Parts: sequence; C-alpha cells; structure tokens
Amino acid sequence: MKKLIALFTLFSLCSQVDAQTFQEEVLAFQEDLNAHYKSKEDTPLDKKARRKFKGHQFFPMNEKFRVEARFVRADSSVSFKMKTSTTRLPMYEIYGQVHFEIDGKSYSLNVYQSHTLRTMEEHENSLFLPFTDATNGLTSYGGGRYLDLEIPAGDTMLIDFNLAYNPYCAYSYRFSCPIPPKENDLNVKILAGIKLAH
Repeated sequence: MKKLIALFTLFSLCSQVDAQTFQEEVLAFQEDLNAHYKSKEDTPLDKKARRKFKGHQFFPMNEKFRVEARFVRADSSVSFKMKTSTTRLPMYEIYGQVHFEIDGKSYSLNVYQSHTLRTMEEHENSLFLPFTDATNGLTSYGGGRYLDLEIPAGDTMLIDFNLAYNPYCAYSYRFSCPIPPKENDLNVKILAGIKLAH
C-alpha cells in the first residue's frame, strides 16, 4: 500500500502542463496502476482475480476535472478517528481545505493527513483526499474514490480527478479502507478517473 501511495503522489506534483503533457501524465498513471494490480507482490487481487484482470476501466480524460484549487490550511490541528470498512479507526488530521470550481459552481473538500504516514520520512508530506460524488454506485465504486496529494508550498493545489483511484476494498473484503467523511461528498458527477471495479 505504501508503494501505491508513492505511485499516486508522483502523478500529483505538476500544476502547469499543456494538453499533450496532461494526456501523457494520465496515461502513465493508468498504465502504472494496471501494472500494479497485475503484480504478484503488490496487487490487492487474489490469484484467480489477477489471472482474469485485463486492466481497469477509466472515464475519458477530461481537463475540466483537473482544477487549480485554493488551499486553506486548518487554523488548528483537528485530529479524529476515521471510519473504515472494518472496526479499525486510524488517526487522521484535517490538514486543510481546497476550494475550486467545476462548470462555474463552487465546491470544497477537506484534505487529511495520516498520523501513521507522517511519521515516515518518505510520506511526511503526503495528504489524503477521499471523496464521494454523484457517480458512486452507478459508474464508479459505491464506497467512493481516493486522491493522494502533497503538502503545497503556497496557497494553491492541483486537484486532478483524472488520477482518482479505488480503495482496495473495491476488489477484496480482506482490506480495511477509510470511508470518505460525509463532508467530502460532491453533489456533482466526477466523470474522471477510475470507474467501477468490476
């Protein structure tokens, strides 16, 4: 899972790209995600599912869902136990909020920092953005999707929903996955990123 986080972080760093670079970046993300799931060592798929796996389905790439958001750091540390698909309750902190527009409408989401990951040097700047939207249970996984981000140097942050991926629980009940908090539900169809797991 740590290797997977590093993979997604790699594709969330650049904020200024032209159309060709945007497409190349998203394609590279998709190819690496598929390779990860085909791997014997890192995949969440069991042996039978891995043999049948032909690759994920993705929404068509859409720059509309690649937004430059205004980032607002939380005034104080707000720690809480995030609910998961099991009884596990990992500690997270509300690190800040991102504010952005899609089709002229304003939205905001909380971004979180894992208390566990921030103690690891390679993930000390990692942020977590779980979300749900109007596609859940229809064309995307009912339990929501994830984005991995980096702490920004300034007050803006690139949010690219084309890089949204499914929690491992979409593929196996063997995993314990964070459930997106209700304040991170978007009343819009995010037609970008990964589709249904099956």
